[in-house]
Amino acid sequence: MNASLPKVVITDFINDSLAIEKKVLDGIATVEAFDAFNEQSLHGQIESARAVMLYHNLSLSEATISRLTNCDLIVRCGVGFDNVDHRYARQRGIPVANVPDYGTEEVADSAIGMALSLTRGIHFYNQRMRSQPDPWMYNVSQPLYRHRGRVFGIVGLGRIGTATARRALAMGMKVRFYDPLKPDGYDKANGVERVESLQELMKESFILSMHCPLNEDSQHLINSETLKWLPRGSYLVNTARGDVVDTTAIPEALASGQLAGAAIDVLAEEPPRENHPLLAAWRDPEHPAFERLIINPHSAFYCEEGLQDMRRKGAEACRRALTGERLRNVIN
Repeated sequence: MNASLPKVVITDFINDSLAIEKKVLDGIATVEAFDAFNEQSLHGQIESARAVMLYHNLSLSEATISRLTNCDLIVRCGVGFDNVDHRYARQRGIPVANVPDYGTEEVADSAIGMALSLTRGIHFYNQRMRSQPDPWMYNVSQPLYRHRGRVFGIVGLGRIGTATARRALAMGMKVRFYDPLKPDGYDKANGVERVESLQELMKESFILSMHCPLNEDSQHLINSETLKWLPRGSYLVNTARGDVVDTTAIPEALASGQLAGAAIDVLAEEPPRENHPLLAAWRDPEHPAFERLIINPHSAFYCEEGLQDMRRKGAEACRRALTGERLRNVIN
């Protein structure tokens, strides 16, 4: 390791040879990864870093950012940036950037795939036939409904929300969205329809797909009360951020029939604690969640190409910071 070069640290998630990052930063910086799962384990490790690459296994709070003595950039190698205190970083003069375009297609594909697995009964049939093969008949999942003409509701029409909308349109669904930050005309350019409130969207959605960032306004946006706005027997998909949905409300919504199915790729705590009520219902053969709930381990973004893009783009952001180039995708 060349001690004369500035240091770039990768806090979490990546624990291999770092060939991708080292290639991008060759001759510019050394690269070190810690594969940490909690912020405390970084103490004494990253204070001298000139750039920090952060994934999603931990957070960077004011306590850690305050100890960065010579940092030119924190890059959140992903879309959501709620796990870094970007406001405090701004006070310290440290730019925070994200990587907003590495897995757009994959997350959109996953959202649609999860929705189809629920609404076509694919997941239900698989679970039911494994445990109760008699009767071996299509009608054990009645009723299932045609997609064409039904409303696919989207909360948050950013890059991923838009990509999901286009896929839903190709299925013949009516796509409506709620996103107060989108400018007028964006709906017309994409063949979708804007609604003015979350309640209006939910009241007409057959499938509700979450694609908004996590912030003070969106935390637990979907909860035991707002779930009542959905038509009885509708479906919920969350591939956004874990805390936009209060997942403790899902088991009861499934048990009551308010939700016919739910697919959750992201959780507020990852990995979740063993006694989490969502996991308890999901693992219980006697609970409707056993057949009507899909849980994935924050994997909607993943494909080999997307993972390489995420790593390369994060390293390129660090390179720009260290060489004085104009920064991109700065969020603070």
